[in-house]
Amino acid sequence: MRACVIFNPTARGNKARNFRAHLDDFAPGLALKPTQASGDGRRLAAEAVGEGFDTIVAAGGDGTLNEVLNGIADTPDGFARARLGVLPLGTVNVFARELGLPLGLRAAWQTILHGRERTIDAAFAEFTAPDGSRQRRYFAQMAGAGLDALAISLVDWELKKRIAQFAYVVAGFKALRAPQPRLTVEANGQCVTGELVLVGNGRFYGGSLPVFPGAKLDDGLLDVCVFPKVSLSLVARYAAGFVTGRPLVPREVKMLRVSRAKISSETKVLFEVEGDLCGALPVEFGVRPRALRVVG
Repeated sequence: MRACVIFNPTARGNKARNFRAHLDDFAPGLALKPTQASGDGRRLAAEAVGEGFDTIVAAGGDGTLNEVLNGIADTPDGFARARLGVLPLGTVNVFARELGLPLGLRAAWQTILHGRERTIDAAFAEFTAPDGSRQRRYFAQMAGAGLDALAISLVDWELKKRIAQFAYVVAGFKALRAPQPRLTVEANGQCVTGELVLVGNGRFYGGSLPVFPGAKLDDGLLDVCVFPKVSLSLVARYAAGFVTGRPLVPREVKMLRVSRAKISSETKVLFEVEGDLCGALPVEFGVRPRALRVVG
């Protein structure tokens, strides 16, 4: 294995600092490329694949992981040339939880060294960027449109440093004050409307909430949850879920399992991928079955 670590030094608190301080203890001589600004992870990952590294490790949160995944995808035959590893340094680390990876750094590194290789689906979002270009953004775990994307845009990042993922809950209550748009989901010949749409490649959302309980990373399908209405009680139930870890998907939610789905709205509505704002609707989601190799 020839590994390169893409490291986000601004990842949550002491975990990132401890990782850098003790890296030489458990992985001496490891190639390390630290990010300095948003988007660096994507560029550095593509650079690492071009340099011949066969394992590109994302050391950071889910945002860093997404940048690294897309950097691998940016290189010709990137998914065939390199596999993805994860060292969870972030606030939530949803994908690491999905894979069942240890959250301790030494144990996570041992998993990369000795863990089995898995082949999973590479989910993606296709959309038109503000400059008019057509873009594709890959994701490993989940995406969403409506309330959750608006909440991400309202997160107080200083508060997040103090209360971690609960800052998203606070932002969710703020987002509820805004008028909720109507979203239209077109998939498998069906047309479903709602105020919040979540798209899952894996089971978990927002940590270890199994919002997509039947989802599998390697089934060639996406699980789509369409919430007809969002309300204070809905956010309160999800807030409770952050504490209890219990599935809290209301019975009225429409669940779809599809290979492609389009989400649109008559008003400007944001969407997010892996917790990072990507753009505005419309967006089309799809999947490349078993295209991504992951260690863990």
